[in-house]
Amino acid sequence: MNPIRSALARALLSPKPRPPRARHYATSATGGATQPESVAAEMVRYALGGARPGSSPDEAMRILEQGASNLQGGGEGCGEAVGMLMLAMSTLLYRSGRRQEAMEKLKATNQVAPAAFRVAAWEATMGLCMEAGQVINTSVSPDDLVDLSIKDDNIKWSDQGHLKCRVNTIKGLIALLNGETESAQLFFDGCKDLCAGVGNKQTENAVLSYCEYLHCVGDFPLATQMYERVLEALTMEDMSGNFLAACNMVPEEVSLGATCSYGQLLSHSGKFSEAEDYLTRALKKAEDQFGANHPKVGIVLTCVARMYKLKAKAEGSSSIMVQEGLYRKALEVLRAPAINSEGVSKQMDWRDIISLARGEYAELLLIQSNRKAEGERMKEWAEHAWRNSRLTLAQALEFSGPSKPTVVDTRIGRVM
Repeated sequence: MNPIRSALARALLSPKPRPPRARHYATSATGGATQPESVAAEMVRYALGGARPGSSPDEAMRILEQGASNLQGGGEGCGEAVGMLMLAMSTLLYRSGRRQEAMEKLKATNQVAPAAFRVAAWEATMGLCMEAGQVINTSVSPDDLVDLSIKDDNIKWSDQGHLKCRVNTIKGLIALLNGETESAQLFFDGCKDLCAGVGNKQTENAVLSYCEYLHCVGDFPLATQMYERVLEALTMEDMSGNFLAACNMVPEEVSLGATCSYGQLLSHSGKFSEAEDYLTRALKKAEDQFGANHPKVGIVLTCVARMYKLKAKAEGSSSIMVQEGLYRKALEVLRAPAINSEGVSKQMDWRDIISLARGEYAELLLIQSNRKAEGERMKEWAEHAWRNSRLTLAQALEFSGPSKPTVVDTRIGRVM
């Protein structure tokens, strides 16, 4: 049977179709998922379930495009269903390495989908912009597409609050990347109560951003509490039933990010056995989700190597060979340009992480008398490539206490 017809048949003919969780997207006036939403949900599960590393996304994209075309301009629930399908299309494009096309699809979603989906599309767009290393300011939220649409009379007051929380925590994340800690605090302070209710209304992604803010400003006790809450919420999350997120902001990415960031916090707290456990989990998640040679694996490997560095320093031991092996592999899967190339002056994906990994690797070489020259070249390259607004490379390399730790966000591949 044609895959599109098969997906539709499963959704329409099953006597008890699997309903998506109501909290993940808008529902009909009667409180349940409409038929178009149920059909779209089934198509999204089919499409994204087959979009795994090594598989062709073309068939999945055709299914989603056909579904969106058939539902355009329909009746009750069709707007939500189209929004669901378009967010899924952008995720599929992102997973296929087509970031710019994913951003175009998100832009198109803003033009046709209901408010909740517009917020999800904006959130994902900002996530991709941050990942690409673009300079963004905290006034980027397009009021006519996000904030004003949240005031739609069809959205419950409680849902409006959670949608605004998602917008503000992304703005806070942007401020943090820009080194504007006070501005970040204003955005996050307004969301503290809602973040405390993690697990409701698709807030896990917002809470992870809040966790990383707390981590960055050195509030380790509260950061620990919030990381544990979001990780617990994610274990109860039906990730296949989430339709109000896209690209690098989907629950799988949030789960990976929370696991890795919590591992970094444990490392910064001197709890190296627990840190190793969480970072190993993060590495397995990255390999399972993206494949062993994906850049996200390189990001986690960099965090693992940094944990071994802190552990060796705290214990007065040496792990040079282990760290070097991890940095070499990380730089390989991150596809770092050669040191003698001109790539450092051009647009470079994962610039923060590559610069950080090279800087750390250089420090290992500089303490070996027969490799100092190589270390100097690598250090010079890393310093030239570093663009972080919050920390100098020297600050990022030297953890001297909780006041200004370096936090790597795997969702966006950036150093906080």
